[in-house]
Amino acid sequence: MSTPPILAVSRLHVARGATTILRAIDWRVEAGEHWVILGSNGSGKTSLLKSINGFLAPTSGNLALLGRNYGEADWRELRLLIGLVTSALQASIPAAEPALETVVSGKYAQLDLWLNPTRSDLGAARRWLAFVGGGALAKREWAYLSQGERQRVLIARALMANPRLLILDEPCAGLDPVAREEFLRFVEAVGRRRGGPSLVLVTHHVEEIMPVFTHALALRGGEVFAAGRKERVVTTRTLSGVFGAPVAVRREGRRYRAVVRPSAVRTPADRRFR
Repeated sequence: MSTPPILAVSRLHVARGATTILRAIDWRVEAGEHWVILGSNGSGKTSLLKSINGFLAPTSGNLALLGRNYGEADWRELRLLIGLVTSALQASIPAAEPALETVVSGKYAQLDLWLNPTRSDLGAARRWLAFVGGGALAKREWAYLSQGERQRVLIARALMANPRLLILDEPCAGLDPVAREEFLRFVEAVGRRRGGPSLVLVTHHVEEIMPVFTHALALRGGEVFAAGRKERVVTTRTLSGVFGAPVAVRREGRRYRAVVRPSAVRTPADRRFR
């Protein structure tokens, strides 16, 4: 019997009123794959994440996690198998909550944890904090963590439930260049950890695609523009189409770099003095 994919999205369509948000999305994440989702603002990236997490119900189509279909399984239970690291969570974490308690809350998929953690919970949370390089942060309150420290704590929180899929939603936003590179190297280590989850990185920046990522999904206007091995998707032609402007993609070692051609950028002054 074949092993079901980690995630299977088939002809997913999401509409609200007369507005189509996602149209005919097909996407599969197999075990051992790590994906990047690319797309401009409004391309459907956030809506797709909400659908995967059960926060945005599809109009039609099918979405399955580990072979269990949306609408047939308890999505609150399945949500525990999805780790989510997003800045949207940060506003819901109490300013005075110690990092250790924030990590424990991930086991129960709760924010502002109200129950008393067990000794086992605390031990596991300390181990995950140590794994993300945040062992010294255990007693530090959320309000006094830097942005990079908060992202590491949120990853430790996501890993508390031993998820099969770990979604990183623009995790480098707000990080300075040094902190960003340190964080990306850490993401690389998470992806190469034996028995770890499949990764999904949502980003606008190809520079953030670490070597561990194997595949890419490019969205435009709520539809799949391209999907497959990253070498075939992260190209000048594809990204120029995704962003609607000439974008030159270059390989630099095992990383990527994208440059928007100056002729594609028009400022008000350019238009005024032409």
